[in-house]
Amino acid sequence: MADVWLVAGLGNPGPGYAANRHNVGQMVLSELASRLGARFSRHKTPNLVAEGRIRPGAAKLVLAAPTTYMNESGRAVAPLLDYLSIAPDRLIVVHDELDIPFDTVRIKNGGGHGGHNGLRDIIKATDSSPFVRVRVGIGRPPGRQDAADFVLKDFSSTEKQSLPSLIADAADAVEAIVEDGLVAAQQRFHAPSP
Repeated sequence: MADVWLVAGLGNPGPGYAANRHNVGQMVLSELASRLGARFSRHKTPNLVAEGRIRPGAAKLVLAAPTTYMNESGRAVAPLLDYLSIAPDRLIVVHDELDIPFDTVRIKNGGGHGGHNGLRDIIKATDSSPFVRVRVGIGRPPGRQDAADFVLKDFSSTEKQSLPSLIADAADAVEAIVEDGLVAAQQRFHAPSP
């Protein structure tokens, strides 16, 4: 189905995790759903799913918020790819990224998991890694704080001031990939700031 993209926003289920840095992928998904005027509903796969188009005649976006924990993201994403008959090259995974400064969005096609358990499980479950990633920078933990603890904490009060802009930029990146293609989207989001 060439006119359909699956956009998976990674995170952990439940209100206790909703505002964690690790859940920024699902925050971006909520922004996209709002833009599309779409509502999430339970799916037969372990996902909450919403559908819509950026504009009339554009490709359909299927937004998926896995209801599994982060390290089991593949158990949610792979069956939905199969259900929709979509190849992994039509999958966009939106996730938090420690190795990118906070308030930065980067786009990558394929590659390894870089220690991200959600990506690791999706790569394993799909026997593939050539899917597009929208990497939402959350920065490194301060001092000697453990990375696992850092990602499971809410954004700081200072970060929360910029968070809506970061989420909007990441949603813009997803739309740019679908509308303009991967290379054009990368050129836009990787260009140095003026």
